Amino acid sequence: MSLLLEARLAVRGIDVRIDVAEGETIALLGPNGAGKSTVLELIAGLVRADSGRATAGGELLFDDRRWTPLHRRPVALLAQDPLLFPHLSVRENAAFGPRSAGAGRARARERAERELAAAGVADLADRRPGSLSGGQAQRVALARALATDPRLLLLDEPLAAVDARTAPVLRRMLREVLADRSAIVVTHDVLDAWTLADRVLVLHSGRVVEEGPTARVLTRPRTAFTAELAGLELLEGVRTATGLRTAEGHELSGVAAEPVAVGAAVLAAVRPSAVSVGEGGLRAVITDVEQRGDAVRVRSALLTADVPAADAARLDLAPGRETGFTVAPEDLLVYPA
Repeated sequence: MSLLLEARLAVRGIDVRIDVAEGETIALLGPNGAGKSTVLELIAGLVRADSGRATAGGELLFDDRRWTPLHRRPVALLAQDPLLFPHLSVRENAAFGPRSAGAGRARARERAERELAAAGVADLADRRPGSLSGGQAQRVALARALATDPRLLLLDEPLAAVDARTAPVLRRMLREVLADRSAIVVTHDVLDAWTLADRVLVLHSGRVVEEGPTARVLTRPRTAFTAELAGLELLEGVRTATGLRTAEGHELSGVAAEPVAVGAAVLAAVRPSAVSVGEGGLRAVITDVEQRGDAVRVRSALLTADVPAADAARLDLAPGRETGFTVAPEDLLVYPA
């Protein structure tokens, strides 16, 4: 089912236009407070926009005069917290949606058991939510959402509440569930976007600041904000025969993602792990040094490098010291600004 949302909500700083094609999964990325969950609430009917319009499959959800109640919208919202009914069994939880929509007991049970099996938790049907692990509870919540046969699935940080061992399993399951479904997945994890989404929208301060196919947005970011989300360093400059020249006059060699005329404005992206520091390369003053696991992130106004801790100690890297930054041409992607 396709979706078109145009909405403004002043109290939460929201002013967005979002469209989802039939069978498309969109990842909505952004920091805490960007408005990601509010967008889902607007679509689901949990909050009202000040102005705007939303249609789903050509049917009106709301405009400035009309409003479709949430229980009549062809959408299902899966929250970060599974929110299962503690007094009902797993099977009864999954059957709750169909029963609320008017399905008979037998039909609701059939739908519930079908979706519990698809989620890999059919063997838990007679248990109560209090006996489930976080991953199991999230699978049951997904089965409950799917049992209503929604035409649009809204997932709000579906993996945030599960542990690191369970997340990959649930991510693979979601990839299968979302195949050919229309869905919006809110996440702050770029891996979720890579795994689940056909397209990415980046939300910042209530507005979409970047959007496009997943691979393009996450490998060729157009803003420093998106680059940081994708784990990349973003450079700006003009095209040279071999790469780009920054506004400060630094020249770096790189690989062009597509033909760009010499002298044209360009951007370039590089992973900090691909940047090395030492005597060679472009000289720059270190502005910050940060321990990140077994590596040290070394920042300068020019480039950022992730350096093994042993190398950082050996080179005596510290703020205020000058060092050389080097990046291999094959690790620097240059593309039109």
